[in-house]
Amino acid sequence: MITAGMVKELRERTGAGMMDCKRALGECGANMDKAVDYLREKGLAAAAKKASRVAAEGVVEAYIHGGGRIGVLVEINCETDFVAKTDEFRQFTRDIAMHIAAANPTFLTKEEVSADVIEHEKEILRNQALNEGKPANIVDKMVVGRIEKYYKEVCLLEQPFVKDPDSTIRQLVNQKISKIGENISIRRFVRFQLGEGIEKKTTDFAAEVMSAVTK
Repeated sequence: MITAGMVKELRERTGAGMMDCKRALGECGANMDKAVDYLREKGLAAAAKKASRVAAEGVVEAYIHGGGRIGVLVEINCETDFVAKTDEFRQFTRDIAMHIAAANPTFLTKEEVSADVIEHEKEILRNQALNEGKPANIVDKMVVGRIEKYYKEVCLLEQPFVKDPDSTIRQLVNQKISKIGENISIRRFVRFQLGEGIEKKTTDFAAEVMSAVTK
């Protein structure tokens, strides 16, 4: 059953007309993600129409968390300097930077994940499934599903937004494109965590105190 709420959600995600959204849901068996793809393929999704337009303005947003223990820089582009200076766009960039700090993505998109990384991950997942006692004939299907879950864990655009887990970052971007009326893209990001990659010395503070007392 297609509800008015579903039509409204699809319109918010794509910017397409109400009747187009209702038709897309009907054609796709009320599957929201398939309906989004349907509208994009038909050229009816506003976000898809704007995706080819050059977005060279924007901001580099910085976010610092935990008194300087985690820091994020993210470049988010839009089409005009006017939009880049609006409160709505700046809040959007802050939200994305905060999300990166919290969710710690490794890649921006699925396409950035190399074939070698995917094959390695598939091998691990395949062995996990076999060790769980799953039948060999369904292991490959399970691996496909778990790879999709892997993408949602490590790819920024596929991750559920920390402030609204019902929406992915990709969906959030498309919603902003439809609302603001300009192409918006997350171009790149970097996340720093204090001490990351450094082999830390384990310190027994109690032993140090006792050593100082006995000297």
